[in-house]
Amino acid sequence: MLIAPEKLQKVVEVILMGGGSSAEEAELVAWHLVRANLTGHDSHGVGMVPAYVVIQHMDLLKPNTSVTLVKDDGAILRFDGGRGYGQIVARQAMEQTIARAKETGVALMSLANAHHIGRVGTYGEQALKAGMVSIHFANVVDHSPLVAPHRGTDSRFGTNPICIAVPGGDKTDDILLDMATSKVALGKVRVAMNKGEEVEPDTLLDKTGQPTTDPSVMFDEPRGALLAIGAHKGYGLAFMAEVLAGVLTGGGTIQPGNERHNSIINHMLAIVIDPTRLGDRDWMRSEIDAMVDYFKASPEQVAGEPVLSPGDPERISEAERRTNGIPIDDTTWGEILEVAKANGLSAEQVEEIVG
Repeated sequence: MLIAPEKLQKVVEVILMGGGSSAEEAELVAWHLVRANLTGHDSHGVGMVPAYVVIQHMDLLKPNTSVTLVKDDGAILRFDGGRGYGQIVARQAMEQTIARAKETGVALMSLANAHHIGRVGTYGEQALKAGMVSIHFANVVDHSPLVAPHRGTDSRFGTNPICIAVPGGDKTDDILLDMATSKVALGKVRVAMNKGEEVEPDTLLDKTGQPTTDPSVMFDEPRGALLAIGAHKGYGLAFMAEVLAGVLTGGGTIQPGNERHNSIINHMLAIVIDPTRLGDRDWMRSEIDAMVDYFKASPEQVAGEPVLSPGDPERISEAERRTNGIPIDDTTWGEILEVAKANGLSAEQVEEIVG
């Protein structure tokens, strides 16, 4: 199926409002999810709605919850998400942190106990809109681990994303690196399984620790494991994201001494920097333009596949999907219809919105 973004957003809004979310909350969460689809991050898009509804019915996701400022210590702000929608509480925490960075030049934010915050790049974009640089580390807890450590054969930690956002130059777009420290996010494996496709080799281990391309190993028990990017280097990045997001926020790490309820909780550590405090902004923009031009001038390895900047793949995907619609596989659509029913909406009502 190809669904227009605005219609897909409306579907998600009515499902979330059926679960008790205010119209404002439903609109923002739906916008965040659809934006993930638009930018090509289907793993963090509307396919997450079925899990959200199930987790809310378990009373492990609290609609209409705002972020709580636990401690205000000058350039350091500590927040608790209260198991509210991560797309809401993380955005609110970023708003306050960006405002503080405008005053102090740099601000550090810790956010604990947020339900799934979704695509972390959205918060990088939030900082970019304010002209800020931002760096984000997140870990994932409250459920079983997903990723094997380097030299290990079973899962021991989460996909632990890292995001870095830097305003672009006068001629170049903003620079946005947003990546899981696993080779793929679990959601991408789910998408592959729902489509009946295999994943790339050297991506997964099965329950015995052997390499496999079968995505179903991540959804059976005992579960398989994702592999980290770049072998020991990706593992090192994931390890440090676990420390920075899990320990410094006070939220906790994925180690089994912390109770797991089978939901999705994120903790995030973010640093927001006002680049104008560090030097001449005109020179910075000019230097970024020259740097990007130099990188992109490298001859192509494969004809028709030019060098890209971080953030270019998302912009290319968004342009294509705004024109042609967002692809939703039949399995995911069926799951969305099922949870819509659980929240009081018939399949006919949902199909009417889609048209």
